[in-house]
Amino acid sequence: MPFFYRFAALTASCALAFGSVAPALPQEPTQAGGTISRQVSLVSLFATVRDKNKRIVGDLTQNDFQVFQDNEPQKIAFFSKEVTLPITLGLLIDTSGSEQNRLPAEQDAATRFLERVMKKGDEAMVISFDLDVNLLSDFTDDKHIIERAINKAQVNAVGSSGVFTPGTIPTRTGGTHFYDAVYLACSDKLGTEAGRKALVIITDADDQGSKVRLEEAIEAAQRSDTVVHVLLVHDPGYGWRPDVAKKLTDETGGRTIEVSSEKKLEQAFDQISEELRSQYQIGYYYPAAKAKDGGFRKIKVDVTNKDFKVLARRGFYAPKE
Repeated sequence: MPFFYRFAALTASCALAFGSVAPALPQEPTQAGGTISRQVSLVSLFATVRDKNKRIVGDLTQNDFQVFQDNEPQKIAFFSKEVTLPITLGLLIDTSGSEQNRLPAEQDAATRFLERVMKKGDEAMVISFDLDVNLLSDFTDDKHIIERAINKAQVNAVGSSGVFTPGTIPTRTGGTHFYDAVYLACSDKLGTEAGRKALVIITDADDQGSKVRLEEAIEAAQRSDTVVHVLLVHDPGYGWRPDVAKKLTDETGGRTIEVSSEKKLEQAFDQISEELRSQYQIGYYYPAAKAKDGGFRKIKVDVTNKDFKVLARRGFYAPKE
């Protein structure tokens, strides 16, 4: 099932969801001494915390966290531990020529991962990318449909004839349309979804031939409030870009995990599964008047224990009037 999007859709301005910035509320919550009448916007984010041994920390309280927006401390308005909140998940599989020796193992591991991580209320989609970007399964909670979609992924590379099956962004140049896949998954699919959203990508992160730049792919993820995790795989003789993978995951609150064997691939999926089910949700209000310029707002989430590391997105794009 292809996307059938034209290249113009990648470069035209799109009506995107602005991170987790909710519409302006009529007033702030009632506080001691009365109600503040000025409008406010709500920012909501998810955070995962690990200790110095990379173990998940799941017993923190609101008082353990500090949130800064553009270096200014914010008052946390609500806080919860999210274990059962539904997840909308996108699985992206690199099917370029560099993956031909690993694809069957990746498909097996991905199938087992989704079997473990998906609970009642969750949905997932499957996308493959190589010379083009193909939607193999739209969002569904049916694990059998997802498994069939994963197994439909196949290596697609330009041979001597230069012929291949056209997909989302047809081209007759070789390469791996990694950035295009992230952009389309976030802006055209996840951008209209609510709640917790994540992309898990199996790739060497070596983009060749995308119509959009890495920065545009990151922006699409940030606007749709999507956490991106990359399982970084590579074979000798092929290029790989750990720097690209790290930039994408760092900016969206995810992780890059280098995978050098089938066993490590399984372990990486286990780590991502654990993180998706062990998050804190943190929210704060700020004046709506300061939010509607379309600019990027930097966010930093800290914990009082400096031995702990927090994974959370680094910012969001405000709406624009």
